[in-house]
Amino acid sequence: MPTRESNEGRKKILVVDDEAALLRALKSVLSQRDYEFIPATSGEEAIEYAARDEPDAIILDLTLPGISGFEVCRSIREWSDVPILVLSVRESEADKITALDLGADDYLTKPFSAGELLARIRALLRRGTANGTPVTTVHAGALEIDLQARTVAREGEPLALTRTEFEILAVLARNADRVVTTRAVLEEVWGQADGKGTQALRVHVSHLRSKIEEDPATPRLIVTEPGVGYRLNTGS
Repeated sequence: MPTRESNEGRKKILVVDDEAALLRALKSVLSQRDYEFIPATSGEEAIEYAARDEPDAIILDLTLPGISGFEVCRSIREWSDVPILVLSVRESEADKITALDLGADDYLTKPFSAGELLARIRALLRRGTANGTPVTTVHAGALEIDLQARTVAREGEPLALTRTEFEILAVLARNADRVVTTRAVLEEVWGQADGKGTQALRVHVSHLRSKIEEDPATPRLIVTEPGVGYRLNTGS
């Protein structure tokens, strides 16, 4: 078990991966941004250190010796809502959906850029600081979403959304900067998930983008995770 000095005030990132070279690279990237780096090389260590160190976020590989990353995610979610970013070479839609359904907040495939990784971490940490505090207003770029008043404005100008459009946006806003699976959106908005609903959701998202995006053809607020779902991007 590694022993570390206390670094009070610094955000702690638990990194779970059995590749020594990747751990060294991530230690360098995270330390340069003044994050406290906590390494774990197995699923068992990941669960132990998550409980012991109470990290502010976890970067988790799926393919680990012993307990898999899927099981680590499932186990941690039984007692903690710490933000979890899956970082894996496994890029199938099924793996992504399974990890997200088990409670992961985001999924990034290897290889990756340091800039994108850091942006995802910042987004997760923003969400983490809001845990336990009811969120009533969400800002994404020039967009302001008031979940309590059920209103949406862009640069102060009210937008007219249909009930369904607002419900979709509200689901994404309540999970801002997280990937929300298509199934999860369908269940939240329509109470069920099926093939017909998936097509209807695409149509509604397209209409929603035409109202809230600066350039609907190149959406920056509602981002599609192909084959997986959607993310409301509040900015890095």
